Amino acid sequence: MIDPSTIEKIIDTAEITEVVQDFITLKKRGVNFIGHCPFHNEKTPSFTVSPAKGIFKCFGCGKGGNAVNFVMEHEHISWVEALKFLAAKYSIEIIEKEVTQEEKQRQDERESMILVTGFACRFFTDCLGNHEEGLAIGMEYLKERGYRRPVIEKFQVGYSPGSWNDLTKEAIKNGYKIEYLKKTGLTIGKGDKLYDRFNGRIIFPVHSVSGKVLAFGARTLKQNKQTAKYLNSPESEIYHKSKVLYGLYFAKQAIVRDDKCYLVEGYTDVLSLHQAGIENVVASSGTALSGDQIRLIKRFTNNITILYDGDEAGLKASLRGIDLILEEGLNVKILMFPEGEDPDSYARKMDSQSFKEYIQKNELDFVLFKTRLLSEEAQNDPVKKAMMINDIVRSVAKIPDRITRMVYIKECAGILDMEEKLLYAESYNIRRKDAEKQLRYKNTDQQGIKPERVSNLQYSLKNTTASERDVHEREIIRLLVNHGTKELFPATEDKQNSVSVSSFIITELDNDELVLSNPIYNLIISECKKMITQNTVLSEKNFANHHDIDISLTAADLLSTSYDISKIWKRKEAHVEVEEDKLKKLVPSTILAYKSFLIRQEMKDTEEKLKKADNEESLLLQKRYMILKNTNVQLAKQLGNRIVS
Repeated sequence: MIDPSTIEKIIDTAEITEVVQDFITLKKRGVNFIGHCPFHNEKTPSFTVSPAKGIFKCFGCGKGGNAVNFVMEHEHISWVEALKFLAAKYSIEIIEKEVTQEEKQRQDERESMILVTGFACRFFTDCLGNHEEGLAIGMEYLKERGYRRPVIEKFQVGYSPGSWNDLTKEAIKNGYKIEYLKKTGLTIGKGDKLYDRFNGRIIFPVHSVSGKVLAFGARTLKQNKQTAKYLNSPESEIYHKSKVLYGLYFAKQAIVRDDKCYLVEGYTDVLSLHQAGIENVVASSGTALSGDQIRLIKRFTNNITILYDGDEAGLKASLRGIDLILEEGLNVKILMFPEGEDPDSYARKMDSQSFKEYIQKNELDFVLFKTRLLSEEAQNDPVKKAMMINDIVRSVAKIPDRITRMVYIKECAGILDMEEKLLYAESYNIRRKDAEKQLRYKNTDQQGIKPERVSNLQYSLKNTTASERDVHEREIIRLLVNHGTKELFPATEDKQNSVSVSSFIITELDNDELVLSNPIYNLIISECKKMITQNTVLSEKNFANHHDIDISLTAADLLSTSYDISKIWKRKEAHVEVEEDKLKKLVPSTILAYKSFLIRQEMKDTEEKLKKADNEESLLLQKRYMILKNTNVQLAKQLGNRIVS
């Protein structure tokens, strides 16, 4: 584990311009630098680097972050690997945290297990390619299935002999401990006897992103129905099936090149597609798709096409995975094969070009796919149709990007013959509830504190326009991140301490018990409070270089500006009023505008309730409405607006 002080040193030393210039050419423009974005094709440069803020931002594709984020994105490596990359560049010695005896033992155990799985992989491939049994049974089977030697060798496919313990005996003979053979699941102990787990099977090694063998999948060649068709390595210290994708090590470059990943179910699907010339393909290895697996894909592309079987199980597997993929912000399409076919069988029937054309012509956007599929089930049943619409909207609501979500809602409205407003309102309600649930979870489970008390105002905003609310909240957080340390009001005789932008915003929100709807914005506010409590110097780089990637990327986006003051004005020494000059008016008015917006939404909600209320409830609602209206008038006066009653 890298010592926190070393991480801080790396981040402080890594100069964003120097790091980026190792990969692309930059030209100075004002206080910033500009160049062509390395993450998408563009003719006009829109990639900006700000040395002062320590961030990069592309106004074309939207990517942004600090020096560590840039290396992660460009090299497709993890946070730790990016830190080590930068440490090497600046000759910073990596000081690992002093590990306990227990941690050292665990690390040694992992390394020993990796050595054992590596040996087993070599043993299996040697058996398949050089031994009589492997050639006669294993290789013959693979040839019958149409697999050629190049793809077999590329994926290190092997064969485990049919005898009980050939692998175990050979491993012990070569000095590998039985303890690690058991822990990797390669060997099973029964009493005093030791057995190979995978005897008499075709072996598919499962690799990590960096190419290390972590586990194995094994297919039986027996026709006995009582024998499991596939047998997989058990979970271990080095292998967690929900965090690994079969074939990713061999597919990652093609995924980046084509900016798309094809997701299939099994090992042979991957082999067949590679053989058909489609290399940007990975498999979930028969397990339910997990969030960790999707985030692995997201490191290389934002576009996924699911290729699953045309049977009922394949359809259900596709539907289960859609919402998870959407929730991670990826674009998803579905390709179904004719009944009785799967990616493996279909790829072997067609030549490479025909198979690629079939995918391009038949892959469906998830909305169209899900609508068609569920419409067949619903038919003319109004209850089932209502459930179908709710199901589809719930999927759309998972999409984090607001513009993309709005486009899909518009498309859904047309397909389902529904009012766009109704679908948007329902989508927002779903997102609001999820956000509140997530915020409560973060507060209780991750921070170890009780959930913050949220005012009734926040929980009754069922008709709030999400996009408008987000604009208000984004502006509040933008001011906080960009100008948090700036003095808003100087000290006076009454108030001995000056008031900063950050303390003003936090106090105003806390006084009215307001919690923002965006969980990441709330995390930024929590970090501000923590820094203020700990007397930490609050700066832009605190957020841009934050260890939480969500915070650092959001901060980088909010710190970015697409323009600078013109050199002409600077040469003429003309005074151009910048945002910092207007903070005294801008910050309070931004908070007031947000509160006024929330009050107006609450008034609308109360009006709707009045239409349905009985006499007793109506009196209470009328009183509430008058209180809200008077409050809004006061807010409007402070904002300088004219109220039309």
